[in-house]
Amino acid sequence: MIKPYSESCDQNREPILAVISLLFAPASNVLEIGSGTGQHAVFFAEQMPHLTWHTSDCKAYLDGIDLWLAEAALPNLVPPIELDVSASKWPVMAIDAIFTANSVHIMHQSDVVNLFIGAGNLLADNGSLVIYGPFNYNKRYTSESNARFDQWLKARDPESGVKHFEEIESLAIANGMKLVKDYEMPANNRILHFIKV
Repeated sequence: MIKPYSESCDQNREPILAVISLLFAPASNVLEIGSGTGQHAVFFAEQMPHLTWHTSDCKAYLDGIDLWLAEAALPNLVPPIELDVSASKWPVMAIDAIFTANSVHIMHQSDVVNLFIGAGNLLADNGSLVIYGPFNYNKRYTSESNARFDQWLKARDPESGVKHFEEIESLAIANGMKLVKDYEMPANNRILHFIKV
């Protein structure tokens, strides 16, 4: 099997690290949802050696993640677990934070609802949920590129697409979380930082 590769992971990893290195400074265990190729996991685990980084994704992605993790051979990277937010039972584990990047806009709305339900159940008080990706505000695109990206997503899967920030925040509140900060990121992306209260 050829090791999978995502160009966008290499392009956005440094700006993401600049934010999450601060957010995860007090954490010990982070669960990444939708680890994809595994590139982010390897880079972030290498840059934040105090963290144990737990990878997860749907079954089809696990072998590819394993290839990245095996090559990196980092002691703080945990083998991937199968987790489909809408189909799987969530793991029972002690974690301080949940991280997901470039996933919410691919998910159907029911998946997003299940993401917040699962995160709300898994996180202890003061645990963090950190989401990276594009969002709409006041039901409007923040850029022409996001509008084009949304059209491309919907052409592939009509149930996917850029989600509305206000709906995301409502889901967080409904599942015992509150927004701490909304970070502006390059290429019209955001990082949303929620904590369990």
